[in-house]
Amino acid sequence: MQDEENYTNLNSEPVADEEERQISQYTYDRRMKESKLKRKIRKSRNNIKTIYVFLRFFLLCFLVMLIYFIINLKYWKLNPMAFSSLGNSSIKIENNYIASSQKILNAVKENEVPDCPIFLMNTDGIKESILKISPIENVYIKRFWMPARIEILVQERVPAITIAPNENVPPIAFYTKDGTLIGRAYLPLNPCFKTVKVLTYGTYAGKGKMDANKIKFITTIAKDIEQASKEPVQYIDWRNPDDIYVQIPTVKIKLGSISPSTYPDTLKKINGLPSILPKIKILNKKVKYLDLRWQNNLYYIKLDE
Repeated sequence: MQDEENYTNLNSEPVADEEERQISQYTYDRRMKESKLKRKIRKSRNNIKTIYVFLRFFLLCFLVMLIYFIINLKYWKLNPMAFSSLGNSSIKIENNYIASSQKILNAVKENEVPDCPIFLMNTDGIKESILKISPIENVYIKRFWMPARIEILVQERVPAITIAPNENVPPIAFYTKDGTLIGRAYLPLNPCFKTVKVLTYGTYAGKGKMDANKIKFITTIAKDIEQASKEPVQYIDWRNPDDIYVQIPTVKIKLGSISPSTYPDTLKKINGLPSILPKIKILNKKVKYLDLRWQNNLYYIKLDE
């Protein structure tokens, strides 16, 4: 019995070794397959990365060429003759009522037509040239493409008073609201501007050159008289600052020497014009002027002898 058991054990050992060998071989084969598979996967990933890098490179080159091509399209650039005349479609000037379009174009011509795309165009030089024109206060330049063109919008100073040596002479200059004196070259003014004609010698009114405060004071006088009389002011005679007259269709009004500090008293008399003007209109004699210098709301009518 014991011999049989020993025989069985001797026979089972080779079987166990064979099984272990088979298991080891299987494990080795599986690991080799896994290693090969991992190498293939890594190789595939590397190939994909390489292809991706080349694709990115070619795409970048394509984009650079495309951008270069688009930038150099003629539609992006102004016509080389854009500043030559007002008739072309490359330049448009708007909102100018005092300075002529040709005057503005002449200022633009001081600059060369840029050879760069319209969106890279520097407009500072054009603005500086246009701002040398005295009536122009500000400039806005818009740029457009397809086709490339510019639109110049000007903001002009607002005329307030015109200057003339006497009532029979057309204005020789005008002042804007900000006190800028502008010469005869920009006259006559567009009818859309409502101004007050002031008679004075040279470019001076009263004892000094006009400034914004004095201009506002003069226009206030004209406005108050028009509002009270319901008649337009034809001119204000400021040739003698101590003896100021205002002409309206019905009569010449004598204000004498006035200033912002004394004007409130004068305004009270101006507000009484609605009651005195009808009386002047029914007079059968020629009136030289209506004197508002009197105190206690008295009005003196000076007859023309």
